[in-house]
Amino acid sequence: MLMLIFYVGNDLYALDSSQVVEVIPRVSLRKIHQAPDYVAGLFNYRGAIVPVIDLCHLIQGTPSRSHLSTRIIMVNYVGNNNTQHCLGLMSERITETLKKPDTELVDAGVQMNDAPYLGEMIMDEKGMIQRIRLEYLLSESQQIYLLPPSQSLGNSR
Repeated sequence: MLMLIFYVGNDLYALDSSQVVEVIPRVSLRKIHQAPDYVAGLFNYRGAIVPVIDLCHLIQGTPSRSHLSTRIIMVNYVGNNNTQHCLGLMSERITETLKKPDTELVDAGVQMNDAPYLGEMIMDEKGMIQRIRLEYLLSESQQIYLLPPSQSLGNSR
């Protein structure tokens, strides 16, 4: 499996590269007032209005720092009723990929009910890398306000 590696604070995380559409530079985002702090904002991505989740804020509680390597990972998120939505995931130090066989994914041994998206661990010379399970990133209630049916890929273009 080829994985995109990124940091949240000093911790390494990975996202299956098959879920990644592209990685883009950090752009100016329009703030969504009254939204949870981990929602960084909205931006125009190829004619579609796309929400951006700050993974640093979601996972660690602190916003992504403004570095050249702070980028937005564009993914196709499969929501409720198998609707596909374009979603941006912002994080720090998104600069490399790592190829590891699926057999090297190890159960973390801890299940966090509030963070079901935190998946298996990979042991690497860089240290432990935790897999992000994109399919569990947003709860049903989060999907309702961030990914309305009118903004699905089938309806937005």
